[in-house]
Amino acid sequence: MKKTKFQAPTGMHDILPEDQGHFQKVCNACETVLGFYGFQKIETPILEDTALYEKGTGFSTDIVQKQMFALKTRGGDHLTLRPEFTPGIVRAYLEHGMQSLPQPIKLYSLGPVFRYEHPQAGRFRQFNQLNVEVIGDDNPVLDAQIIQIFYNILKELKIKNLLVEINSIGDNQCRPYYKKLLVSYFKSRDASLCADCRRRLKENPLRILDCEEEKCQRVVSQAPQLIDHLCEECHSHFKGVLEFLDETELPYRLNPYLVRGLDYYTKTAFEIFSEDQKKTDQEAPPKRALVGGGRYDGLVKLLGGEDTKAVGGAMGIERVISLIKDKEIKVAKSGTPQIFMAQLGTMAKRKSLKLLEDFRRVKINVAESFGKDSLKAQLRMADKLGARYTLLLGQKEALDGTIIIRDMKTGKQEIVKFEKTVREMQKRLKSKH
Repeated sequence: MKKTKFQAPTGMHDILPEDQGHFQKVCNACETVLGFYGFQKIETPILEDTALYEKGTGFSTDIVQKQMFALKTRGGDHLTLRPEFTPGIVRAYLEHGMQSLPQPIKLYSLGPVFRYEHPQAGRFRQFNQLNVEVIGDDNPVLDAQIIQIFYNILKELKIKNLLVEINSIGDNQCRPYYKKLLVSYFKSRDASLCADCRRRLKENPLRILDCEEEKCQRVVSQAPQLIDHLCEECHSHFKGVLEFLDETELPYRLNPYLVRGLDYYTKTAFEIFSEDQKKTDQEAPPKRALVGGGRYDGLVKLLGGEDTKAVGGAMGIERVISLIKDKEIKVAKSGTPQIFMAQLGTMAKRKSLKLLEDFRRVKINVAESFGKDSLKAQLRMADKLGARYTLLLGQKEALDGTIIIRDMKTGKQEIVKFEKTVREMQKRLKSKH
């Protein structure tokens, strides 16, 4: 294909008409499941104050250090294209006084997020995400329910062999002691760590557990486990989450080294994978989480609110679509027209235009090609679209007040009165179902 002068920016991609069916399918599944569980949609600005992410997501995180699209406006404001939803949703929760409403508040968002990172297989600089939040309750049943909701969405999309990995990363009571243990362990092995992890050792040693570098993974596999050092409250909360998951019979696996890459997480951390994900892709790790999330009990207070507990998660839409395509899960084409309208001549075009509106009013999809004058070309298009019937309207029919209905399967034609066209087609389509 000839290279064009302008192309999509590096790491960003077009969602072409042939891919819209997949996007619609995934978004519909998300909204149907979340509607059942009583979640309400919220849309926050794509641009937020840079300080919101520096404070909320965490200054030492990869997102803030390396991945944000930040800009300074002519008026001197420092803004950032959202790299994730949660800080913006918590900002909206506080700004609009949602803390005075009956708690918890259940919210979800669907839309684009932006990360300035090296584009590779399965990773984009602009991608779409489903974000789900429950703000205002610390009951472990909600942690389990968030996991169950994402699990159900993936099941609804016919994605099989799902596995939940889960861990507790403690809170401000037990994590400081664990961090000291980690630093002591990694310091004696820092020569075996990558450059990023040597930096993380000073700023946030927990993030070393999340590193995908193979040499770091070897060191991590022998590191102390936080689950052995949880305080009583965190231990009790985690036990509660696992008991609720046992009750729902969700398949999960404890992963003592699972952490999330954001500073605000406390207690529960989880990821959901499909074991069907390609294991042969040389450009990417064998599997990447379709969903990730956890509890963030300190974020609302950090951003200026009262002490408010919360839990949530996010799902990468493109990652899910990629898996649907890999597994060749069928996506039904919605609204394929069963009727094609072919016309010849100016008078026939005028009458066809009005007839098309009559069909729209009764919610019957009709395809047409008003720009074409060749009947042969129009019939070829009707055939290609798989239309069951073609309506033929020429100069003679326009003058006579009639229309020809052609059955595209049998080739049989019938002339009916023009004003009875819609009623006749309603009758025919009904009898075919």
